[in-house]
Amino acid sequence: MKPMETIINKLQREKSTALMERAMAHIPGGVNSPVRAFRGVGGSPVFMRRAAGAWLYDEDGNRYLDYINSWGPMILGHAYAPVMEAMATYASGSNSFGAPTELEIRMAELIKSMAPGIDLIRMVNSGTEACMSALRLARGFTGRNKFIKFSGCYHGHADPFLVNAGSGVATLGIQYVPGVPASVAADTLTAPYNDLDAVTALMHTQGADIACIIVEPVAGNMGCVAPEPGFLEKLRTLCDHYGSVLIFDEVMTGFRLAPGGAQQLYGVTADLVTFGKIIGGGLPVGAFGGRKDIMEHIAPVGKVYQAGTLSGNPIAMAAGFTLLSALKNSPEIYTRLEAHSAQLAAGLQRALEGRGIEHSLNRVGSMMSIFFGPGTIRSFEQATMADTARFGRFFHHLLNHEVYLPPSAFESWFISACIGPEEIAKTIEAVTLFKD
Repeated sequence: MKPMETIINKLQREKSTALMERAMAHIPGGVNSPVRAFRGVGGSPVFMRRAAGAWLYDEDGNRYLDYINSWGPMILGHAYAPVMEAMATYASGSNSFGAPTELEIRMAELIKSMAPGIDLIRMVNSGTEACMSALRLARGFTGRNKFIKFSGCYHGHADPFLVNAGSGVATLGIQYVPGVPASVAADTLTAPYNDLDAVTALMHTQGADIACIIVEPVAGNMGCVAPEPGFLEKLRTLCDHYGSVLIFDEVMTGFRLAPGGAQQLYGVTADLVTFGKIIGGGLPVGAFGGRKDIMEHIAPVGKVYQAGTLSGNPIAMAAGFTLLSALKNSPEIYTRLEAHSAQLAAGLQRALEGRGIEHSLNRVGSMMSIFFGPGTIRSFEQATMADTARFGRFFHHLLNHEVYLPPSAFESWFISACIGPEEIAKTIEAVTLFKD
């Protein structure tokens, strides 16, 4: 088996290589989001020029079937015409006002009509900002400082969330993040994902001091890992018993797994929910919302301060409103996503088993991951035991066969509605050619 460093790319990517060298002189690591640097798989990142439907096109003219979809928001594919038209229409009036617009109200009404348990919602500019604000709100509402998160769950790069985090932190193997004060980290309590005994013990000993439990209802930042039966329900029960706030981080799962997200899929309603990705249609956006009695503690109604210069940006609201409306009005999209995702997963299983490659394939709806090695993956601790070197070789093999996966073993794949039988067949064929 060849180490990742010696893999020779079959597709020519001279322009991407040159652009990375140029970027390194001006941008830390050459990228503006660490996982894009390809450190988790080796080699040099691909610089993209345009996209349409299921396909990405790089600066060298190569094309790739896209299983990242801008890390989730492109659920209906790239350059979805109604979204592009909506952005152009609203941009003709202005790209920002710094004042309220009717579209913000329509967006709030639409989200409330789709997601359970949302009485009030506040728009922000990113998933990180949404989770950071929801945590502050939970602390302000309860008068407590400590909170529980789960190992491998990533809730953005705000200081308190970078303890045992997933996503790029896991990809780069960062165990301790310089710049995060110990005093801040001390209020972050962690438990293994899917470990009810561990979280129950924490609540039993410190429940009176715990403001909230925040969780990805389906983990997507340690790879895709589903909640075990009863896990989310028990978190709901524990929060009710100890007077803590239950926060679902649905930045990834919101409006992807079902019209009402993971709350609808699993029948568990959180007190606060954070959103991002799909609600912006590919533009930078986030939101947090939930119970009225909690949300009314946010300024200007309450004293928990939160603000944002570009919050509710009209172009982002236009894109998100158009995409969410399409999802609400066409429930068959979710039926098609489930069917095609299941078909893809079954084909990948057959191809890898046919080659005698030990693996675990996790899937929830149109989110999916492959872990190489024996056993099933139900926690971050188990995910870190998977063969990441083999994943790197797998990644580059597929990249050379025009299939673009997340460049990290700790990131979920996202399947768009543009992935159909032809694209699935191409992907499976590429996997059958994988030589390790």
